[in-house]
Amino acid sequence: MADKDTKISDIGCRNQAYGGLVFPDFLGGTADYVAVRLLGCLLVRDFYDAEGKYEGRSAVRIVETEAYDENDQASHAYHGKSERNKALFGPAGHAYVYQIHGIHFCMNIACNDDGFGAGALIRAVEPVSGIGFMEERRSRKGYELTNGPAKLCKALDIDKALYGHDLSQEPLRLAYAELGKRERAAATVRIGISKETNRLRRFVIAGNPYVSQFSWTAKNLHRLPKEAKA
Repeated sequence: MADKDTKISDIGCRNQAYGGLVFPDFLGGTADYVAVRLLGCLLVRDFYDAEGKYEGRSAVRIVETEAYDENDQASHAYHGKSERNKALFGPAGHAYVYQIHGIHFCMNIACNDDGFGAGALIRAVEPVSGIGFMEERRSRKGYELTNGPAKLCKALDIDKALYGHDLSQEPLRLAYAELGKRERAAATVRIGISKETNRLRRFVIAGNPYVSQFSWTAKNLHRLPKEAKA
């Protein structure tokens, strides 16, 4: 776990726009391409009280993602665009937030071309700063804090109020950062689905302790998936 006092500028973000945060320029790529490129990137959450007064900030690194698109039977976009899933159809870089089991939330980041349903599910993140804010919301510490899609949404206070949110803007921003020199990406099968179960569309930072579920079948990625649709 990164130290709670670690500054955003100290963990690989280019000191340019967005208060030192640079919004990724690759979100128009395929779901697989984007899901891999998101590994190591940051989610930065600003918290405000009921009166709109700023309380503080948490930042996390993305360590696990899953790719989905409208040609995938396991995707929410498979049966076409609807009121529920419209955020998956663009613009890229906006949040698709949905509820599971009636109480928990998960978040995808829309990607690919406008009008094509695709997204990268954020499955697990590693806390970087503002850890106390997340612990208050989750009542958990250590790996259990954010090692799952619903857990991280609870920790970062992500719910339907952020449906369709532009992730280049406050209060929840996505920022580009690269993997560390010794880190590598690996691909494996997705979790909790009943269709297209053999496809290697879950991507992880290999060996990161915040990854939600270890897989013996994970394969190291030696090249990026295709950026554009065939």
